[in-house]
Amino acid sequence: MPDLGIEVLLKGNNLMRLLAGLGVALKISLIAIGLSIPLGILIGMLVNGKNPIIKGIYRVYLEFIRIMPQLVLLFLVYFGTTRAFGWDLSGETASVFVFTLWGTAEMSDLVRGALISIPKHQYESSAALGLNRSQTYFYVIIPQTVRRLLPLSINLITRMIKTTSLILMIGVVEVLKVAQQIIEANRMSSPNAAFGIYLTVFFLYFIACWPISRLAAYLEKKWR
Repeated sequence: MPDLGIEVLLKGNNLMRLLAGLGVALKISLIAIGLSIPLGILIGMLVNGKNPIIKGIYRVYLEFIRIMPQLVLLFLVYFGTTRAFGWDLSGETASVFVFTLWGTAEMSDLVRGALISIPKHQYESSAALGLNRSQTYFYVIIPQTVRRLLPLSINLITRMIKTTSLILMIGVVEVLKVAQQIIEANRMSSPNAAFGIYLTVFFLYFIACWPISRLAAYLEKKWR
């Protein structure tokens, strides 16, 4: 039977270190999600208006965030701005900032698309029933928008959690960084530790993201 290096997890507190690293990744992603969802909803509603200036600024912002890889944004914020402006920025703070920028752009586009997908006759029918603009949005438009938006936003959450694996590149000690440290520390005694450690990281991310993914699939099927 091949040596998979699983026994390295039982040495010392290696497993607890991996769990703590996962906690760091989840903390950063959840803070970013908590900031980007309300910001994205606000921006998405503003962009759905008729102001051309807001739409132009938003289009530049959205295209910039989508074209630029998240890793480059992390380097730009953490290494670039700290040297250019001389401020003290931790890796975790830079990560939250970058993922909030990314999540806000993605969320706002989801909100914009959900609002656009509401048929025009819904507004006309509401007006025919005597509802004013506020009542139309509160009783007719927002419930339908939430139904369209919720499964997509849950998928965005899982993507943000998985993408936090990039933050090891700026020195944040999250689960992948801890995995690298454990593998390097046991390189001589357990040369095959990489397989077992990275397999464990895979299952940790799976356990964190799978329930969220299933919730999105359930809601999408229920509201189809």
